Amino acid sequence: MRRLRSSIYVAAASVALAALPSCTAPEIPPPPPPEVVVEAPNRRDVTIFREFTGNTQAIEFVEIRARIQGFLERFTFEPGSLVRKGEVLFVIEQAPFIAARDRAEADVSSSEAALRRADSDLERLEQAVKKNAVSQQEVTRARAERDQAEAALLSAKATLERAKIDLDYTEITSPITGVISRHLVDPGNLVGRTDATLLARVLNIDPIHVYFEVNEQMVAKFLERSGGIRSGRPGSRDADDELVPGPNPAFVTVDGVDRVFEGYLDYIDPSADPDTGTIQARAVVPNPDGRLLAGFFVRIRVPGETIEDAVLVPETALSTDLGGRYLLLVNGEGIVQKRYVEPGQLEEDQMRVVEGLEDGERFITEGLQRARPGMPVAVKSD
Repeated sequence: MRRLRSSIYVAAASVALAALPSCTAPEIPPPPPPEVVVEAPNRRDVTIFREFTGNTQAIEFVEIRARIQGFLERFTFEPGSLVRKGEVLFVIEQAPFIAARDRAEADVSSSEAALRRADSDLERLEQAVKKNAVSQQEVTRARAERDQAEAALLSAKATLERAKIDLDYTEITSPITGVISRHLVDPGNLVGRTDATLLARVLNIDPIHVYFEVNEQMVAKFLERSGGIRSGRPGSRDADDELVPGPNPAFVTVDGVDRVFEGYLDYIDPSADPDTGTIQARAVVPNPDGRLLAGFFVRIRVPGETIEDAVLVPETALSTDLGGRYLLLVNGEGIVQKRYVEPGQLEEDQMRVVEGLEDGERFITEGLQRARPGMPVAVKSD
């Protein structure tokens, strides 16, 4: 009875379902193509810069040494300060040298007196020999004594001059204007005993030199454009020893420092290294505030040839994969295409020189995350 009742219920449910009107799932419209912003490449003349690594060196470098033996009495400068040419830096105990000078002066006076006496004796004997009062031998002896007195005076004067020079050496001055290092010997020490003791160093770093290596092909091109190595120095100095900028600029940067130091090519070595095929070049950079020190590792950018009507795109529009740098282009049907390009120099306005784009082609600058090659996009109007 239970089975019969269940069958009746199932049959009734089937009839009820059959009586219901049929229904189907509604179709979902496809999403609209993503919106993107496109641009055409920019065209302008671009100067290509070559970048090198190099190091800075002082234009003048002097080691301050003791030239006489004595006890160091004092130094007169602040380590790391600017010292002027002729400024006294160290003083060696002067008393022994003053005494030596005074003794030499006395010897000169004594020799002058001896020479005057010898001259007088010779003159007297020369008059006497005319009267046959003395022999010629005595005159000859007197002349020899006069000559010896002259030689003694010359020797005494030389000794005096040497004593004065040694006394001058007790005050050690700077031969150049520059920044001085710390003192390497403390007062009270004996200096110049066995050699010329190193006391300090002075470096002139304004302007400062930057040395770097350039391959011979680039130097050959530069000389071709500039008219040769003897066509005139790229930089020079005027009558007041001030730097006169030349026509060939160089831009120097230090890693981690947001500043560009502008200088000028100053020197190209007249010979190439046969082992490396490179030539040493030099730039001179004004450095009045001492921001560059000798021995810095720096990067140098030197302008080269000019590319006329170069193609440039924003750096942000370029993407990278294993194939290299590429742009996403939008064709006339609104379909995205991938285009690999050859990247070139990055300009200061963050525009990158590229090769591989044709006139009239447009690339995506905004909406890159939503665009894929082969898919349609909607170009957003400005």
